[in-house]
Amino acid sequence: MNLFADLLASTQAPTATATGPRIQKRRGVEIKSAREIKIMREASRIVATVLREVMAMVEPGQTTGDLDAFAEKRIREMGATPSFKGYHGFPASICASINNEVVHGIPSAKRVIHQGDLLKVDTGAYFDGYHGDSCITVCVGESSDEAQILSRVARESLMAGLSKVKAGNTLLDIAGAVEDHVKANGFSVVEDYTGHGVGRNLHEEPSVFNFRTDELPNVTLRPGMTLAIEPILNAGSKACRTLKDRWTVVTRDGSLSAQWEHTVLVTSDGCEILTDRGD
Repeated sequence: MNLFADLLASTQAPTATATGPRIQKRRGVEIKSAREIKIMREASRIVATVLREVMAMVEPGQTTGDLDAFAEKRIREMGATPSFKGYHGFPASICASINNEVVHGIPSAKRVIHQGDLLKVDTGAYFDGYHGDSCITVCVGESSDEAQILSRVARESLMAGLSKVKAGNTLLDIAGAVEDHVKANGFSVVEDYTGHGVGRNLHEEPSVFNFRTDELPNVTLRPGMTLAIEPILNAGSKACRTLKDRWTVVTRDGSLSAQWEHTVLVTSDGCEILTDRGD
């Protein structure tokens, strides 16, 4: 998810819905205990499993509503609830964003997936009081070279950022690694949306940015921090706009967008990728 949702969460009193998401006031950067980390591993394993299965099943002719129904069913079968459904009113269990849609695409039985589409699927699972969060990009069938390269670079930029995750490093170390890889490949980093802390709430401090800035706190990483790191790349301009549904964000110039995300645990000498899909 993103900085905008994080800022919204900071203004809300704690609430609970029948579907599971909890919205709490900001608590500062949290260090997770061994018990909490164990639970987050399970929440994240559920997310990774669902996304791995979604990636394998995507094909032309399906609808994004089909994917959403499948994801919710599988999340619930594994004993969790969808993190996104009901979160600030979001109506679905996944975000399904196609081509020039950047984030927060609302799944629909009317939205057909076509050959060559660049599909982003973002989802979260709420298990025993804690969330896992991850996003994949899928090149559907025979995609254009531009789509395939954009997705590959987005994934590489995520891994470049993760290579800088260890105790003692800072958020700017992550941001610089991401930004350098993206710009070296001729793409742009979306700055309107960032990664975030994750744990008892879907969005926690800190905001994990993907570009060099002095406008957000440059937090020093400590063991036990759990972060959702999620570079979002556009093939053209970084500029985005939100559609009339008040959720779906698209590129202003109509260019393609790609995103990859993992929930990770900061350790003394690196990080553990909690949403690792094994691919």
